[in-house]
Amino acid sequence: MKHSDTLALSLELLQQPSLTPNDHNCQDIMADRLRPLGFNIEKMRFDDVDNLWARKGTCDPVFCFAGHTDVVPVGHADAWHSDPFVPEIRDGKLYARGSADMKTALAAMVVATERFIKKYPNHNGSIAYLITSDEEGPSINGTVKVIETLEARQEKMTWCLVGEPSSTHRLGDVIKNGRRGSLNSVLTIKGKQGHVAYPHLANNPIHLATAALDELCRTVWDEGNVYFPATSFQISNIHAGTGATNVIPGALEVTFNFRYSTEVTADLLKQRVLEILDRHQLQYDIQWTLSGLPFLTPVGALVNAAKTAIQQVTGVEAELSTSGGTSDGRFIAPTGAQVLELGVLNATIHQVNEHVNVDELEALAEIYEQILVQLLAA
Repeated sequence: MKHSDTLALSLELLQQPSLTPNDHNCQDIMADRLRPLGFNIEKMRFDDVDNLWARKGTCDPVFCFAGHTDVVPVGHADAWHSDPFVPEIRDGKLYARGSADMKTALAAMVVATERFIKKYPNHNGSIAYLITSDEEGPSINGTVKVIETLEARQEKMTWCLVGEPSSTHRLGDVIKNGRRGSLNSVLTIKGKQGHVAYPHLANNPIHLATAALDELCRTVWDEGNVYFPATSFQISNIHAGTGATNVIPGALEVTFNFRYSTEVTADLLKQRVLEILDRHQLQYDIQWTLSGLPFLTPVGALVNAAKTAIQQVTGVEAELSTSGGTSDGRFIAPTGAQVLELGVLNATIHQVNEHVNVDELEALAEIYEQILVQLLAA
């Protein structure tokens, strides 16, 4: 490798078994690199979650790197070819839990910042970091709480780059400039328990729900738009019964999710679901949980800077996308900041033997540095 700065910091972070919500010293490692650059380090701990807000400068515009130090469980450790928390390089790939999601991006951010400040010590605006250990968990004491704190003191970001693994086939081929909304529901269809041999004395909630569930699955909720695919409805869990073969259950519980576009709202989706359930004359209880609103960063300063930087470093023409799951960008975008996600390949995230291409680490740091140059160079 031409440079090893990003790899070296990646290895240091990957050795920390930071299973969500445990940061396991990762944020201190990053803070120790940022402090000598002139960053004010502010630790924000909410309940069992560590968060870091670091900022250099006091004026606008504010460019923020955002990400998370927590990782998902390794699964069956014996299925890994090497210890998931002892990073190992094999055949040009770096294996470790968190290598793709997203500790190498964190390392690239820090290295890019160091290099940029060395070249532009009197840069415009401010550079900030919002790092949490709660992204892979319930996401209630992490980024959302930091944003609440910043909003209360009217501290705003202009641009935010989240280091989530966005790339599909080549580094930088996809930029996430938005995300779909996520609406969850637990639906309980009420029936009457009884003996299977005497169905006239019972009321089977599975039979009652079948037609309504079929209609929910077949409904076209919208057609999407130029930025978002059509809204999708997916049933993730169904449960009924006592386990006995001769008992008609008294209730059926159905868990489902909407990943929805900006063509609809959560309230509209709820209304349409209730209309279908009522049309089928069901007795039911339903509970809703809104995981995140859809957000979109249209083409502008941040998107253009990212696309130009990717083209300069890799020669790749980046594609804009809003596909995939949710990210902490959903908490940042409502503040008015332009938000995008840009990171390494996502092919192995959350998998056994998670890995990244070693030769893409320095390229990612260079992309991040070039974005800073375009937006903040004096």
